[in-house]
Amino acid sequence: MTTLDTRNFGKVAVLFGGRSAEREVSLNSGARVLAALCRQGVDAQAFDPATRPLDDLAAFDRAFIALHGRYGEDGTIQGVLELMGIPYTGSGVMASAIGMDKWRSKMLWYAAGVPIPDYVMLAADSDYAAVEASLGLPLFVKPACEGSSIGISKVKQAGGLAAAYGEAAQHDSLVIAERAILGGEYTVAILGEQALPIIKIEPSTEFYDYDAKYLRDDTAYRCPCGLPEGLQRTLGAQALHAFRILGGRGWGRVDFLMDAEAEDGTRNAYFLEVNTSPGMTDHSLVPMAARAAGISYDELVLRVLALAALG
Repeated sequence: MTTLDTRNFGKVAVLFGGRSAEREVSLNSGARVLAALCRQGVDAQAFDPATRPLDDLAAFDRAFIALHGRYGEDGTIQGVLELMGIPYTGSGVMASAIGMDKWRSKMLWYAAGVPIPDYVMLAADSDYAAVEASLGLPLFVKPACEGSSIGISKVKQAGGLAAAYGEAAQHDSLVIAERAILGGEYTVAILGEQALPIIKIEPSTEFYDYDAKYLRDDTAYRCPCGLPEGLQRTLGAQALHAFRILGGRGWGRVDFLMDAEAEDGTRNAYFLEVNTSPGMTDHSLVPMAARAAGISYDELVLRVLALAALG
């Protein structure tokens, strides 16, 4: 176990709650993080930006960001902390903003040669039939700037894209239609310069939606993930590279899909998105990956806090 002197952290604000659609998840994450810090003697206090003036942050020496979604994961609170000179966990302003925006993440990854699923940006006047024909069915429709699978639909039948667009557009003006890659969903947790063990996600629902992530107990998480060890090392390195392309630092999570095995036995990975402020609930993936790497929840929280930085 890594030994850290908790006195060096000073007074720590654990930021959770907030005003996003992911508030309830953030409250869960933050409460667990706060409890873990207090158990280890850190002078940590809860701070909900939805209920307290941000000026109150001036009383703190460091911030652990357990906010999810808009205003907490998109560079907004990171900018506040930068201006106040308070080191904080996770990625900086630019990487947080880009990581929250699936469209701009895709453009950067595509330019850098990171494989991504084919996609089309949708609008109210899009030719939905042409998009369905181009991407094939099934396909996924998602808001560009939401997390926790909020607003995501799986379109399985021709003619279903318009309704899926309408659902996603309630959450964001930018809506993505994305080719379905059906060989399995995986995630790589990032801690400092280390890619933690890969987890395979097997929901019992149609896809890994909000309920499967947070409310159901029948989602299966496979770690070891079942992929060959050499491929796992390659994918871990690719995930870390994809994280760095977007400017990620400290800690985070990178999600990817695998296609079905080809006749020659090869499989391809397609990167989906990054999460620069991952969940820390009892259903969350980063604590699972850390545990597989021999890192307890309490140690994980301390190590993330130790990586807090400015700039």
